[in-house]
Amino acid sequence: MPEFRESIEKAVKAVREHSGLVPETGIILGSGLGGLVKEIEIDAEIPYEEIPGFPLSTVEFHAGKFILGTLRGKKVVVMQGRFHVYEGYSQKHITFPVRVMKYLGAGTLIISNVSGGLNPAFDRGDIMILNDHINLLGDNPLIGPNDDSIGPRYPDMFNAYDPDLIKKVEQIANSENIEVKQGVYASMTGPSLETRAEYKMLRVIGADAIGMSTVPEVIAGVHMGMRILALSVITDMCIPETLEPVDISEIIQTAGEAEPKLTKLISRVIEEL
Repeated sequence: MPEFRESIEKAVKAVREHSGLVPETGIILGSGLGGLVKEIEIDAEIPYEEIPGFPLSTVEFHAGKFILGTLRGKKVVVMQGRFHVYEGYSQKHITFPVRVMKYLGAGTLIISNVSGGLNPAFDRGDIMILNDHINLLGDNPLIGPNDDSIGPRYPDMFNAYDPDLIKKVEQIANSENIEVKQGVYASMTGPSLETRAEYKMLRVIGADAIGMSTVPEVIAGVHMGMRILALSVITDMCIPETLEPVDISEIIQTAGEAEPKLTKLISRVIEEL
């Protein structure tokens, strides 16, 4: 495992060749949610291929850039584009940029994603604050030898999603007249969407939304002692009784329509950290 720590330090060194900025917060932007970058005073913008150990994003609507800058007066590091199991990457690869964020100085991690709504009380375009998750990816980024200098062998996932940050988002949403929901996010590998029977199963086990990301990054962040906040845009409804075919372009369109609300929430949270 010393080699793993060395690979993190090598990536940090490469980033430091572009910028000496020390971020307080790391941000991961999901599908169709890259507009937050427009709010950032950019110090450095680094393509993933220039950072040793970084995977390359193969998803067409993910930019694939590591950005350091200032947002609402606070230093941030941003992943504009993330990685997924369905791209063929291991969870260790998927979470490697989170490790680098932490080693650059980020103590808080804010994650955005898009998901399908399983809770009948939700609707397309809603923003759900994650208060828990169900890992159905069949893997875990911590499997294998553990480096105690990075994090503990058995990290506790109790309150993986920081209760104070959840409360803060709800207060901000209320002040901005933005409706938010809370719920449990389940993650499956994709890239195929789930069947009607799988949606029924997910509801039975307590999931409010289903997606293909986020859980590995949260586990890695908790492993390193980061405070976690995750927000999901509900882009389509996955109610078995009323299920209809899904158009991916409509999912991205819905994410884009909800993006200004999400950007406002994340910007305000960053400002008040």
